[in-house]
Amino acid sequence: MNHVTMLDYIAATPAAMEENVRRSRELTRPLTEEYVGNGYKNVWIVACGSSANAAWCARPFVRRRLRCEVKIVTPFTFAVSEHDFGPEDMVLVVSQSGYSLNALSAAAVIRERGRRCLALTADLQSDLAKTADLAVDYGGGRETVGYVTRGMTTLALFFMLFALETARALGFDAPEETERLRSQLLQAAEAHRQVERTWPKFLRKHYDALAAMNVTWWCGVGANLGTAMEGALKLSETMNIPASAFETEEFIHGPNLQLTPDYTLFFLDGGAGSRRIGQIFDAACIVTEKAFLLTTDPERRGERVFRVPADVPEEITPLCFLPIVQLTAYRFAEDLGRWKKHPLQRKMEQALSSKSDNYSASSLNADTPER
Repeated sequence: MNHVTMLDYIAATPAAMEENVRRSRELTRPLTEEYVGNGYKNVWIVACGSSANAAWCARPFVRRRLRCEVKIVTPFTFAVSEHDFGPEDMVLVVSQSGYSLNALSAAAVIRERGRRCLALTADLQSDLAKTADLAVDYGGGRETVGYVTRGMTTLALFFMLFALETARALGFDAPEETERLRSQLLQAAEAHRQVERTWPKFLRKHYDALAAMNVTWWCGVGANLGTAMEGALKLSETMNIPASAFETEEFIHGPNLQLTPDYTLFFLDGGAGSRRIGQIFDAACIVTEKAFLLTTDPERRGERVFRVPADVPEEITPLCFLPIVQLTAYRFAEDLGRWKKHPLQRKMEQALSSKSDNYSASSLNADTPER
């Protein structure tokens, strides 16, 4: 039996993206009908970890297409503090595994308030799916490696496709606009493939510096704030290093004061903030030689600049940047032998589960948690 790794799921992602774009109307129909049929005006996404990061990646696209507000709240905060949603708010509980206790608690709060529970998951036989009034498979497929990659990217894409199809159904976008956007999402899938081919070469070029990563920061804005959040999460959970995400300008309003040449920084470029992002990157290079700029701008060049070959709007670029995050996390966790966790951390997991009793990790890598 072949051992499946993160690399296999990363490689399978572009084809899954293309398939989901092609069947977007069918894939999103249950949620689109729910939104249109109930006259919703806003969207609440209740999610944590990579699922929440996927929502942050898609948020600007959804807000623009649906002309609505999108609130992203973690399930625990939703359950104990922020559940003041109104009749015009569509509330989605997201759990890729479908067995997360915090997601189930959030679902219970929704039912207690007399509302239908809407769930997004990769497992329609899961506890969350069974307890929901409407459970939707977002088209990511189940991953047997806990550090989700394909599932995270396809979830971000699903949110975009939902917005695309719902905007069409509401008459916000003309058919030709819908097709233009669909074409851009397909371009993002092809850009993902190209990044898979070219980013490993960049890693090899800067291998010594990146293999020595310790404190690592990701900086992004707009849609790529979500990408930065996923970058920090992936490196911290695979490489076991302290990693954080910052909105790019906020990085120079306090966090930068602790900066030394030992820090590794990734800046995600794009959109209306591109000029300022470039200035902040150039300034950070004064302190550390381990600062890198990830961009789609063909005019931006430099030894530590990596260009993603994609001509798509900034709000779609997370779909192109995410394989950089995922490939980096896998490469150095593998090369440095970081998969094994501290024995006391394992004891903590045994003492405090985040999953329901029906969840079985028997088919998963024993050293990886599933979200």
